[in-house]
Amino acid sequence: MLENINSPEDLKKLSILEEQKLAEEIRQYILDIVSKNGGHLASNLGVVELTLALHNVFDFKKDKIVWDVGHQTYVHKILTGRREALKTLRTLNGIAGFPKTNESAYDFFNTGHSSTSISAALGMARARDLKGENYSVLAMIGDGALTGGMALEALNDVGYSKTKMTIILNDNEMSISPNIGGLNMLLSKLRTKKMYTRSNVIMKKRISKIPVIGKPIIKMVQVIKRSIKQLIIPKMFFEDIGFTYLGPVDGHNLEKLQSILTLSKQIDNPVLIHVLTKKGKGYEIAEKNPDKFHATGPFDIKTGESKKEKGKDYSKVFGDKLVELAKKNEKIVAITASMKDGTGLTRFSQEFPDRFFDIGIAEQHALGLAAGMAIDGMIPVIPIYSSFYQRGYDQVIHDIALQNLPVIMCVDRAGIVGADGETHQGTLDMAFFRLIPNLTILAPKDFQELEDMLAFAVDLKRPVVIRYPRGGENKEPFEKHEKIEEGKAELLKEGKDISILTIGKTVARGIKIAKKLQNRNIDAEVINVRFLKPLDVETIKNSISKTKKVVTIEDGTIINGLGTAIKELIVDNHIENVEIKAYAYPDKFIQHGSVDELENIYHLDEDSIVEDIQKYIESELEEKKEEEKLNDSEDNYKDTKAEEVKKNNRHKNKKNKKVKMGEMKHK
Repeated sequence: MLENINSPEDLKKLSILEEQKLAEEIRQYILDIVSKNGGHLASNLGVVELTLALHNVFDFKKDKIVWDVGHQTYVHKILTGRREALKTLRTLNGIAGFPKTNESAYDFFNTGHSSTSISAALGMARARDLKGENYSVLAMIGDGALTGGMALEALNDVGYSKTKMTIILNDNEMSISPNIGGLNMLLSKLRTKKMYTRSNVIMKKRISKIPVIGKPIIKMVQVIKRSIKQLIIPKMFFEDIGFTYLGPVDGHNLEKLQSILTLSKQIDNPVLIHVLTKKGKGYEIAEKNPDKFHATGPFDIKTGESKKEKGKDYSKVFGDKLVELAKKNEKIVAITASMKDGTGLTRFSQEFPDRFFDIGIAEQHALGLAAGMAIDGMIPVIPIYSSFYQRGYDQVIHDIALQNLPVIMCVDRAGIVGADGETHQGTLDMAFFRLIPNLTILAPKDFQELEDMLAFAVDLKRPVVIRYPRGGENKEPFEKHEKIEEGKAELLKEGKDISILTIGKTVARGIKIAKKLQNRNIDAEVINVRFLKPLDVETIKNSISKTKKVVTIEDGTIINGLGTAIKELIVDNHIENVEIKAYAYPDKFIQHGSVDELENIYHLDEDSIVEDIQKYIESELEEKKEEEKLNDSEDNYKDTKAEEVKKNNRHKNKKNKKVKMGEMKHK
């Protein structure tokens, strides 16, 4: 059946039984692709029927939908002409794992972070109304994303504004109760029927006209009605803030889904449809382990085991070291924004349940909470992915840095992360943190340095940012590990021809580049900067003054990172006649692809940098030779001219002598 679905129009021709068969095929198709390419599996398997129903009831040639986060859009992509393209999922130049407006006319808004869909959809609905157009606008949001402050702010605005739009709450945490679900479906239908609404109004008018007791009766009936609703419908919160609440409905029952979606189109005010789905539906291993299969690398379908052997990574090293430090210091607490496993806090949560706080998808709240705990004597440690720290930027400035509070902000997934693309690449954190006063910013070269930096941060008693990449460390161990001292860099290799200044993950690359340059008779000095802020001015200044040539290497953006910091240092310290080249990602959003592929594209791999440095040195030498030649020729020219002048002078002297002799003879 799947081979015959090339557009939503093909789907509308199918019967319910055929759609059910199609749902099974789609699940298998997604399973096959994600097991090879990696991706978000559990969430996509959970929304197969819901996505089919949406495309059956709505016409997304004119209607619009915004997918919150957007990691659950694989089925949507299959149904909108991208079935074959899905085989290239998350690969370089292939299809993205999230909605992309430049990928399809059916993708109406780029998403990648949670809790943004309702705001965007409300914006679209208001634009529609201002233009006098007529189409449906929907937002699809999960129960996890609904904890985000932005989602709650948008709900408040939608309910108050009474703008016509539909929010689909994809709830994959609750079990389905047939009795309550069936009764709620009945109540939902009753509440939306025009006859019910009209009769309701007529009855209110008639009763209110009864002298003395009319209005009190209406109030009493409303109180009783509301109490009954509260007992029967647990989600009356939505009705209280201005929504018509429909559901809950079984998110895997196509008939019921299509019925309730059709019903929602008849309502002229905001609608919230509560849909109950199961993460990982249809693949038993994912159903039992939805967290593990939320986002996964390539895996074996039969066993569910990863095809890549999982070794020690920065997140685990961070988590284990934090447990060790917390055993010695009772003030240490850990906070996560719904990323306990991803950030390495699982063990901490087990060993210190009273000192562990999972506050849901709410980075702003997490940082504000940390500030409150810190001001009363605790040492909060918050690991958040680099791309999600952006969401709490004001709290870092206003709540933490401004008060100089001892909050340890660990930036996981710093630098390029690869296949998730623009919304998840961690290239901006050094640039935006560097602007904030009172922050100390570090990046470790390996696991041991991360452990040392964490211990240093606990003792510092000021706000600290420690950034580290996804995955493991450099395979070749470092011979040297100096003690972490505030604002002190580490000289790893001395040299006389060029200074290589590097930080974090790229320190290992700097050493390898220096070794390759040595084979080309270029003697490079390598400095592990360690502290982006404060910089070790003396060590760096001495190196640059000696070599007069410097390159910086980092896994962040070219703007306001290490390269910018070193340029400022050169200017501020009046170091003259210095040539500098900065290697970093350009001032743009970086597309999806493997880390190695992206490093090659932007010439940040070892070989590209080595070749570039050699050309840079050779061009400098050529310029010097040309300059020397020019100087030589100028000297030769000057010598020739001087000789000519001497000759002329001798000739003049002889002539003058002859004239004088003639005059004397005449006398």
